[in-house]
Amino acid sequence: MQDTLFGEPPAPPPPADSPARQRRSAVSPALPDAALQALAPTLPARARLGTSSWTYPGWAGLVWDAEYPDAQLSKDGLAAYAQHPLMRTVSLDRGFYRPLTEGQYARYAAQVPDDFRFVVKAPCHVTDALVRDEDGRGRQPNPAFLDATLATQDFVAPALAGLGHKVGALVFQLSPMPRHLLHNLPLVLQRLRTLLLAQPPLTPTAPDGVLAVEVRDPEWLDPVFMPELAAVLREAGATWCLCLHAKMPRLAEQLPLLRRLWPGPMVCRWNLNPLHGAHGYEDARKEYSPYDRIHDVDHETRALLVRTIAGVTGAGQNAYVTISNKAEGCAPLSVRALAEGLAAGPHTK
Repeated sequence: MQDTLFGEPPAPPPPADSPARQRRSAVSPALPDAALQALAPTLPARARLGTSSWTYPGWAGLVWDAEYPDAQLSKDGLAAYAQHPLMRTVSLDRGFYRPLTEGQYARYAAQVPDDFRFVVKAPCHVTDALVRDEDGRGRQPNPAFLDATLATQDFVAPALAGLGHKVGALVFQLSPMPRHLLHNLPLVLQRLRTLLLAQPPLTPTAPDGVLAVEVRDPEWLDPVFMPELAAVLREAGATWCLCLHAKMPRLAEQLPLLRRLWPGPMVCRWNLNPLHGAHGYEDARKEYSPYDRIHDVDHETRALLVRTIAGVTGAGQNAYVTISNKAEGCAPLSVRALAEGLAAGPHTK
């Protein structure tokens, strides 16, 4: 009688390693709409678009089938992200704060398809001229700044060993430098040259791999200094990472440096909408969160990126473009907008 009135007792939870428990803990991709499925095959084979990281619950319905906690996405979301029809690269940023091991890189590589390529940031203890406190304030000179041995040991070697042929771009992002170094850029450039030339060759392991340099100080793009910078990058077989950030000149003003390195690949990280100003990253985060829609369309950047990607890939070179949520409000939708622009063609270089 009690069984009839109150139903069956609840079944015990499945064991931790059972298929049922595994299904509940996995992150599943969103089902792409017909237009998105039709768009993906139209992209140039060498154009790899993606986002900066992937740990955003607000991408439910765009990348994920449901809203998952960010901790779960950090652990299990990459495989679902890589099933999105347009996502063929991602900026792996967490190693900027603490070096990743070969094993960690290998676990990431195992979660993505064979033609996926990673854009990876070097650890800040190599690329930051200052040792900073927990609030990000520079306190004292960093003795390891542009240390070539540490760059190999803590970044290039483990990334190559763990990611293998899935290495796309290994990016040395130089944080904003103190004034005395900006006044001695030729000296900094020679240290950078030493670092780049000391790295093991990428192509035997990663034929699509390239070293790239990104900065956050516009002084690097001074027309007087640019030829010297281009000469060092070319000598090292490295490239310039187009940094689309409010601290830097607009894309059109950075392209002359990329042209000096031609022919060669394109690496671009679209970080922050200039509407927010040079120090507006936190403002953009507050305004755009949870990153589920476009807030501020940057028509100028979209149009020029499409033309540049089309020109680079049309000449047989790789293009790696990763986009932050702080660029327009929702990185997956910005990726889709670039893909639609590329599909619309034709484009002039």
